[in-house]
Formats: sequence, structure tokens, C-alpha cells
Amino acid sequence: MADLQQSPEKREFIAKSKAFWNPGKTQAWQDMGVDLVIDRREGYLLWDMDGRRLIDLHLNGGTYNIGHRHPELIEVLNRGMQRFDMGNHHFPNMGRTALAERLARICGGDMHYTMYASGGAEAIDIALKTARHATQRRKIVSIVNAYHGHTGLAVAAGADRFKKIFLSEQPDDFVHVPFNDLNAMEDALKGKDVACLIMETIPATYGFPMPVDGYLTGVKKLCEKYDALYIADEVQTGMMRTGAMWGYQRYGIEPDLMVTGKGISGGMYPIACVVATERAAVWLKQDGFAHMSTMGGAELGCLVALKTLEILQRPQTLPIVNYISETMRSGLTEIMKLYSDFFVGIRQCGVVMGLEFDYPEGAKPVMKHLYEHGVWAIFSTLDPRVLQFKPGVLMPAALCEELLERVERAIGLAREECMGSKSRRRRVAE
Repeated sequence: MADLQQSPEKREFIAKSKAFWNPGKTQAWQDMGVDLVIDRREGYLLWDMDGRRLIDLHLNGGTYNIGHRHPELIEVLNRGMQRFDMGNHHFPNMGRTALAERLARICGGDMHYTMYASGGAEAIDIALKTARHATQRRKIVSIVNAYHGHTGLAVAAGADRFKKIFLSEQPDDFVHVPFNDLNAMEDALKGKDVACLIMETIPATYGFPMPVDGYLTGVKKLCEKYDALYIADEVQTGMMRTGAMWGYQRYGIEPDLMVTGKGISGGMYPIACVVATERAAVWLKQDGFAHMSTMGGAELGCLVALKTLEILQRPQTLPIVNYISETMRSGLTEIMKLYSDFFVGIRQCGVVMGLEFDYPEGAKPVMKHLYEHGVWAIFSTLDPRVLQFKPGVLMPAALCEELLERVERAIGLAREECMGSKSRRRRVAE
């Protein structure tokens, strides 16, 4: 653990967080050498309450995809508050309708209707309920070590770690298959009793394993063959992060439902969306009151989401994403050559990146040393050998260069720490 040099004010604040907020999570970060309490933030930078500056590579799962407190979003919110508030979810509204129309155009295929939520996990629940209604089947297939959020249906579709603690195992209804295994997928679907498959295009919390060639298109064909709906969870892989607006577009897929959250909020106002085909969303015509969300599709959130999508669709955005992607790949490859016995792999699609380390939970010491060197990036919860490395889609060139310099130093120090402990264990064993 790092020697945390905390101010008295920070020590007091952390103690209160243990007393009144979340004792387990607060202490876990202290044990991992991360005493971060975020204060000011701007663009892709954070400042700790003690004044330490950090480059934000976590982005809270892509929430700050276009940066913290983007000035155009601040302007939209300020203008919007002169006339709007959250609104009333029961009635037609200009913002909700305009955003739904924009999403129908952007999503392509037969994607047509938008259903709103206040966060990604709620949106996943809506998508799963929608698929069950459309197919009149209960069973849901997802990936081993999937992550789709923490509400009732969403957590049941995810990894054991998050569902067992809340007694959410539902083995009869939720089937989990290995990623990149088409045979296992067909075995799960061939009984023709599955409502839907739900999958992150690139599983984020599992460390961004990349789909092998033909896997996602093969999964979609199997869904069509056995009449199961395909739900693309784009909460972390959408919003231009793969070099396309949605990750499924990068892989040539047309899902039946798509879920977006986090980044569509611009980090400024909570909103998440489910976009669905006519067939999938049939309940909207049968009983439009069947699902309600008081804060889902809040009018101010819709205004922010519209501006966020407009920024991402500008002609200059894709070249910036490609520049960042190529710069990071080139720089990280050189760093990997320096520490090839420790830093062993780069998983990448656009600025969706996972760095692999050949050491048990090797991403944790890397995270700690990055933090000490002014970079905040987080390990993959379900595969802590992998560091989630998530540059923002508009990161300036100078910040990219500074970031790579800091990453090189931090990985070198993490390697020394891990290799040293490995040598000590070997001597003890002898």
C-alpha cells in the first residue's frame, strides 16, 4: 500500500465517508493506495481535494467521454433551466421526442422507438422486460463475467460476484455462456425458449476482451435462427469510443434493442435510453403505461443528450478519435517493449482499451503507481490482470503525450514492485 500523505481535512472527510456513506468501498480504496477525493474537474483533468492534478482515464465508465463539464453542455443546461425542468414523464415532450427521433436516425436498421431511464442499469431492465414481452419467453442469455448494472434483472444477467450477495441467482431464467464461443451460444439458444441475448459489444468490466472475427455476426445469426432478440449493451462501448457511434456498427451488427447510458449524459444530467425495433417494442402500443420512470427522459437530460450527440457527430470528431487511438497504440507498444516480461498485451478497438499484465491482479499495482504519477485509471473488476485504459474521445494531443510519459514511468515502477515480490516468494520457496 502507498504511504498516503493525507491532509487533516481529507482524513476527516474519509472517516465521515466510512461512517455515513460506504465503509467497505471507502476502506478498499485506502487499502489499494488510492485516497482520491475528487474536487474540481475540467476537461480530462481531475483535482483531488488536496490539490493534486490527475489525468482522468477512468471517465467513470465513459460518462465523461467528451470531458468533464464540457462548456457547450453547461451552456445548454443554463439555457434549458430558463424554461424547463425534469418534466412530467406521462406526457409528450419536445425534448424527449426530438432525442428519440435523433436516436432512430443514428442507430440505423429498424431501430425506431426510444424508452427512457435515469441510468444504465434501469435501461437494461427495461430492455430485458421488453424482450420478454415481445417473445413471450422468460429465459435470458448473457456472457460469463458479464456486467450490466445492479438493478434486479440487470444484476441477475451479470457475474456471480454481484448477484449472489443480494440473493439474485436465477439459474432457470438466466444462462451464462463463455465469450467468443459460438458453440456454447448455440447450445444455449437452440431450445427456442430464450427471450434474448444481452451482450456488451466489448465486455468492459471483464477487461475488454475483443470479439474474434465473425463472432458477433455469428451470434446475431444464431439469435435469428432460434428467434431470440439481440440486445446490444452499448453503455460503455457506444458514443464514438470504438470509432463508430455504436460499437455494434463497427462489427456490422443490427441489434433488436440497444441500450445507451453514461456518456450520452455528457456527465451533466442523468439519462439512459433503450432504442428498439417495432417488433421488440410492441408493448408500447399494447399498454404504454406498462413501464414508467419518473426521472427517465428528464427534459433537461434530453437537451444535454442532444448536444452530446451533435458534438460526437461533427466531422472533426472521428479524425480526433482516430488520432488518439493511433497515438496510444504506438506509444503503448513502445512501453510494452521496455517491460515485455510484465506488460504483455494491448486490447484495443478505437479508444476502448485494456492493458494486460502478466502478474496476479497486476493491474492493481499499475493503478496505484499511475495514481501516484498523476493519472487515474482503474483495474477491471472481473479480471484484475487488466487495466481499463480509457482516453476520452476529444483528448488534446499535448495531453496524450504527457499521459504516455507518465504511464511509462508508472508501469516501470509497478514492474519493479511485482518482479521484486515474485523474486522474494521464489527465495522463500527455495
